[in-house]
Amino acid sequence: MTALKDLLIRQIEATGPLTIAEYMTTCLLHPVHGYYTTRDPLGAAGDFTTAPEISQMFGEMVGLCLAQSWLDQGAPNPFVLAELGPGRGTLMADIFRATRAVPGFHAAAQLHLIEASPALQAEQAKRLPQAEWHTDISSLPDGPVFLVANEFFDALPIRQFQRDGSGWRERMVGVEDGKLTIGLSSTAPLDALVHRLDDTQDGQMVETSAPACAIAAQIGTRISEQGGVALLIDYGGWHSLGDTFQALEHHSYADPLAHPGKADLTAHVDFEALALAAAPAQHAKLCPQGVFLERLGITARAQALATQLSGEALEAHIAAHRRLTHPEEMGSLFKILALFPTSAPVPAGCEP
Repeated sequence: MTALKDLLIRQIEATGPLTIAEYMTTCLLHPVHGYYTTRDPLGAAGDFTTAPEISQMFGEMVGLCLAQSWLDQGAPNPFVLAELGPGRGTLMADIFRATRAVPGFHAAAQLHLIEASPALQAEQAKRLPQAEWHTDISSLPDGPVFLVANEFFDALPIRQFQRDGSGWRERMVGVEDGKLTIGLSSTAPLDALVHRLDDTQDGQMVETSAPACAIAAQIGTRISEQGGVALLIDYGGWHSLGDTFQALEHHSYADPLAHPGKADLTAHVDFEALALAAAPAQHAKLCPQGVFLERLGITARAQALATQLSGEALEAHIAAHRRLTHPEEMGSLFKILALFPTSAPVPAGCEP
């Protein structure tokens, strides 16, 4: 039993079951035993590998999109270049390298990173010593913001509601025979889910994330009022339906209740909810990652890089391109939601 699991069992026995959101928050951010507060979860030694860690090409394409949007909006100087949940800083480092030839971009950019993990802040500082760090998006300085969030929203806490007639029962984490278990609350009507009675049936599940929508609202308001663009990149779809709560441990799926604090907990992102929350900013049609990268020229870039490689390095490079773009790998599962002002064109790669 992990130390956090013992604490959770004692807490639940004392005060009652936890919502999935409360359970996720504790497991990920507990100051002593939390998953993100105690480790670097990325790479072969961690529990998952993100797109920027797979190949530099991912960050290069994202950088080209941001730079083109900056030019399309009149090359504002200065502007805030920001990332939510920057991991090891690999993505932003690749963005900087890809945009160094864009006249004025680096001189105008003020780099700000939003990161809650002290361990990851230390990793990011090695690659991006010029950055300023924040634990909340609300403390970003004023000005146009060009922002990227890659695999950030999937880790934000969710609540799960199972339909029961014209009401809903919330999925909760409780204790039975000294073990963590999932149960359901009593049935109650929920004003926030009245609109989902039209497209669900008894027994079906809907997931919501108030923290995700709150952050999307902040981003949308900021972009609408001050300009900029946001690229929200994650796995998920348009319209929540079904149970997507999951755990990753050592690159394999695991029981979310088995090892609290030792596994990454995530859920698929409801991009429709984010887009609605981000109004009055415009949003582009949800775009599969593979399509986005191909439109920006990743295959031509891959071919150029391949001329310098051979043997195992070339094979790994080809595999990385496939993993990022192929529909059966990350190409379709991951999506890009672009947010931008009504006065600006759709960001490159996100055209309908």
